Amino acid sequence: MMQKRLSDSVADDLMSMITIEKRFLPGDKLPNENELSEELNISRTTLREAIRILVTNGVVEIRRGKGTYIKDDIDPENLESLSFLTDAKINAKDLYEMRLIFEPEAAYYATIRASDMELKRILEYGKQIEQRIKRKEDRTDVEQNFHKSIVKATHNEFMEKLMPVIYQAIDKGVILSQKKELAIKDTINDHKMIMEFMKNRNPEGARSAMKIHILHAMDELGIE
Repeated sequence: MMQKRLSDSVADDLMSMITIEKRFLPGDKLPNENELSEELNISRTTLREAIRILVTNGVVEIRRGKGTYIKDDIDPENLESLSFLTDAKINAKDLYEMRLIFEPEAAYYATIRASDMELKRILEYGKQIEQRIKRKEDRTDVEQNFHKSIVKATHNEFMEKLMPVIYQAIDKGVILSQKKELAIKDTINDHKMIMEFMKNRNPEGARSAMKIHILHAMDELGIE
């Protein structure tokens, strides 16, 4: 598990003070930097970074010359479900690591075990993904079907039970990559490579291609 950056943890601490301890309510002013950094036992730089995270997520606002305030229109009840991008990144890292361990092997076994019909279905989904990308349409469901049909073709029911985890990672990946042209180009090339190896019943190639595909996605999404 990747260690959270200190500023992310501090942002979480401040959120707890707002949502759980109810120490600060909508419209309240936060203590000044010196006081707060001393209380939390952190540097003022780290505190500033944490505040910036809260500003980005619409929790607090900086009023020039007056200080930092919890936004007036915030509903403390809703805040608890607020998901920070930092959390999304950490969460995505865990999910993608899981994919990296699991999916190349799934591709390996699917290439050996897929019936001709199953193989045809996998290749069909791969083609549909490419068409959706070119038409700039949402591809989440087809992308899920592509990976799901590979896992199904392993004929291993335990692998199938892990699919919901993979879905989460694909969802997150599609959302995070939508604005990235390079990620999209990689996706098309990677899928072609996976499909080519599977079509030729080359399990080692399929395993490597899937690994490259996931590493590309991790790289594009800034997941180390």
